[in-house]
Amino acid sequence: MDRREFLTALLGATVACREQSREGTPPGDLVGASDRIGHKLRENPPSTASRWETRDIVIVGAGIAGLSAGWRVRQKDFRDYVILELEPVAGGTSRSGSSKVSAFPWGAHYLPAPAPENRDLVQLLREMNIYDGDEIGEQFLCRDPEERVFFRGRWYEGLYLYAGATSEDLRQLQVFEQEVAKWVAWRDGRGRRAFTIPIAHGSDDAEVTALDRISMEQWLDERKFTSSRLRWFIEYGCRDDYGTLLRDTSAWAGLFYFASRVGKAGEESRPLITWPEGNGRLVAHLARGANVMTNCLAVNIVGTDVIVNRGEEIFGIHAKKVIFAGPQFVAGRVISAWRENPPPHLRQFTYGSWMVANITLRDRPISNGFPLAWDNVLYESPSLGYVVATHQRGVDHGPTVFTYYYPLTDPRGRERLLATSREQWAEVALTDLRVAHPNLRALTERIDVMRWGHAMVRPRPEFMWSEARRRASQPFGDVHFAHSDLSGLALFEEAFFHGLRAADEVLA
Repeated sequence: MDRREFLTALLGATVACREQSREGTPPGDLVGASDRIGHKLRENPPSTASRWETRDIVIVGAGIAGLSAGWRVRQKDFRDYVILELEPVAGGTSRSGSSKVSAFPWGAHYLPAPAPENRDLVQLLREMNIYDGDEIGEQFLCRDPEERVFFRGRWYEGLYLYAGATSEDLRQLQVFEQEVAKWVAWRDGRGRRAFTIPIAHGSDDAEVTALDRISMEQWLDERKFTSSRLRWFIEYGCRDDYGTLLRDTSAWAGLFYFASRVGKAGEESRPLITWPEGNGRLVAHLARGANVMTNCLAVNIVGTDVIVNRGEEIFGIHAKKVIFAGPQFVAGRVISAWRENPPPHLRQFTYGSWMVANITLRDRPISNGFPLAWDNVLYESPSLGYVVATHQRGVDHGPTVFTYYYPLTDPRGRERLLATSREQWAEVALTDLRVAHPNLRALTERIDVMRWGHAMVRPRPEFMWSEARRRASQPFGDVHFAHSDLSGLALFEEAFFHGLRAADEVLA
């Protein structure tokens, strides 16, 4: 493809046909994740090792689930464990980076304030001194202005586009909000909510699980929600949390996005906790004091023997218990007994790909309309826009970092992601944002890019309440599983829950 054809494929013809810049692409790096290292799992794994050591517990993966499992075992004064991580740093999709300007996220960048009944998560935040008495410290809550949306030359406050909305648009928005309020207030015969975080504490009543049999698009069609503004707003939520379009999202997951973080009907969603580095702040705390071995790829698990590739060395660990804290598709390649005879449930897990670019700017770009916010979304773009890393510092002038998110929602997204270079992705970000910030390129000092090939599990219809998802949480001998994909939702709270659950199973 030439440059215009390439940009048309990723941003649409209208964007790609804008006047092309003659300036070169700003410098930058292509940052992990180590897909080439991970692809070693496709090769014939070694069954012997140059040396062996013993551990009571081996945790495979230092994402949020693996780090949470380590946090739990340390809570119980248990020390004979190790966490293996193939990347040079821990954190998975919650990892972060930094520059001379600011720390910034490479993936997950906020945490909704937990409900009081989520005691383990509340305890974690208390350890981090996030709470001031019984309330979350004001300095950790996302400051105003929180969100804005760009539409036809101007920024507007909030994410629903009220500007130019018809009376029918507003009527449908109100009816949708009433539907959400109904599910917020709903309780089953045991007093359980329809949608909770973590989802394991919610209801499995037939009225709730029936939502999983259709897509969010079908759910909207059945209720005659035809407003393009409403459908964009709801699909934005699906793309934001799941990397999916309305037609590919379970109606259960679509409603979960809007109802699970509301305490009572009529209330606002719980406030967001965030830091310049996003959820990297949580990673740093969970990793503190943890026995993490980085650059270690677990290539073969035979029973509870774990064979590890670290650089040129192949070594083994005899373990009593293993917590596999990676996604299910990786388990199918690493667990020896599953490579030749994979269990049927593995095929039911599907994953989405994402590109994240951190754009370092020497100054704030031109903005027409509502001022720069924390979350900045372009209405007519396939991207999710960007968050501002320096927003929480309360400095509204001078250098900053924009973290730009682009979910690849089509079936061949991963192929396109990996076939696209750092320079090409940088051009996508600059071209996309140019309509909102005409002088962005001139202010850009560098653009660093992360390609997440298997960023998050997709909550497609008929998966959220499937037998496959239930089976995936069950131990395989003395190998226990912990990952957000076991919930069907790539959320910090779900990864945290499964890490604690698996650790409790093993310690018991």
